[in-house]
Amino acid sequence: MTGMQNSARQRAPGVQYQPLRDHSADVSACEPFSVFALKSLLYPITPVTTLFVCLLAWQEPWRGPYFLICVLVFFGVADVLDAMPARILSAGARALRSLIDITLRWVALLAFVWLLLKLSDLGYSLNRPMLWTWALMTPLALWAAEHVALRVLHHSASAARVTRQAVIVGATNLGSRLEQRLTADAAMRIHVAGYFEDRAVSRLPAECVPRILGRFADVGEFVRKHGIDIVYITLPMTPQRRTVELVSSLRDSTASVYFVPDFTSFELMQPRFDMVEGIPVIAVCDSPFYGIRGAAKRLSDIAIAGAALLILAPLLFVIAIGVRLSSRGPAIYRQKRYGLDGRQIVVLKFRSLSVVEDGERSYTQVARNDARLTAFGAFIRKTSLDELPQLFNVLLGDMSIVGPRPHAVAVNESYRQRIPGYMVRHKVKPGITGWAQVNGYRGGDDLDSMTMRIAFDLEYLRHWSLGLDLIILFRTVAVLWSDRHAY
Repeated sequence: MTGMQNSARQRAPGVQYQPLRDHSADVSACEPFSVFALKSLLYPITPVTTLFVCLLAWQEPWRGPYFLICVLVFFGVADVLDAMPARILSAGARALRSLIDITLRWVALLAFVWLLLKLSDLGYSLNRPMLWTWALMTPLALWAAEHVALRVLHHSASAARVTRQAVIVGATNLGSRLEQRLTADAAMRIHVAGYFEDRAVSRLPAECVPRILGRFADVGEFVRKHGIDIVYITLPMTPQRRTVELVSSLRDSTASVYFVPDFTSFELMQPRFDMVEGIPVIAVCDSPFYGIRGAAKRLSDIAIAGAALLILAPLLFVIAIGVRLSSRGPAIYRQKRYGLDGRQIVVLKFRSLSVVEDGERSYTQVARNDARLTAFGAFIRKTSLDELPQLFNVLLGDMSIVGPRPHAVAVNESYRQRIPGYMVRHKVKPGITGWAQVNGYRGGDDLDSMTMRIAFDLEYLRHWSLGLDLIILFRTVAVLWSDRHAY
């Protein structure tokens, strides 16, 4: 027994690995194929099934256009809705958010499918009442199928006799978190036998110490002797001698080996893996609006902004007249601000001040009882009506309905060096309303207020979904008339 093992066993006497089952070499290294198949096929198959049900219920004959819809929906849903999550959603707000998110993504996909049908001149021959029934029934079916499938997965995993054995090389905080995730997800059917580590016990996380199985040099022999299926390595992925020797020792086994990269030193923004001509790359900081997600976001922006302008056109006209009559100057003023990727855009607003600044060279934040405010301007700022012209910015593609609020160029240059991650918020288009605003951080240009605003903006980027956008819109309406920061 090595010194490391002796030291660990003194803290945890009698710790000895006992395998839970006989080794089987033909198990999946990540998750059972049945789990993978269910997660991957649940969403695509559900809307196709509901379409067949509606066709039968309406006694509608099967024709070519319906086959085209099935193909488009089958492949489209897989991208728009992504894979089913591996956890059971809790009741209440979390489940409601799941339903809202599914519904919004489904509407975006239907808009695309309907456009293709119109362009191909096939839409006129379809049974529209039947299609409306299908369109309304499918998101509920998707939501219900997700919850039922998740519970089936967890129930079957709990009852399953086959459990895959894993060890973690590196008793680190990352390794501890990995074990917690593997244990929490019963569908993975993975049991972590313990850890291997060379460092002194005093340097290890307390929860790992009682479960140390040996040193790095012992990994290969332990894996072969006990039939370990998976080895997770939480060490730096560098060509150090100990790492090379560790990987080499595992080549004489059937265990699957995974490096678990530690990005705790980075504030990851939409992390994902990708391939560039066969070369693996890891996104550390990227926009959440890539691929079909970006198309869905843009379609929702156009639909909401277009509808809002049609409905609010008379109000826009009345406000423009009010601004012109309340003081000299144009009804709408233009201000330079930073947009997507830090490029300058020109933001439109109803003028609420007697004087305006272009925002590029200087900008003075409007304060309570600001002498520059006109009487009518104070009203439209309090009610946020001065922001309505930015609906045109949304249609032009410079802004989004929901996103980080754009700051004047002068403000950006002042704070970008003072707040870590400040410019990351420009990985998406700025919005008319945002997560920071509905959480009470609309006004204030002091460092503390701005720091909190940026923190909420970055949180929005990390957790974006169409459902979150809808929640922000609802909360915007709720706080619109009671925002104490609006003046």
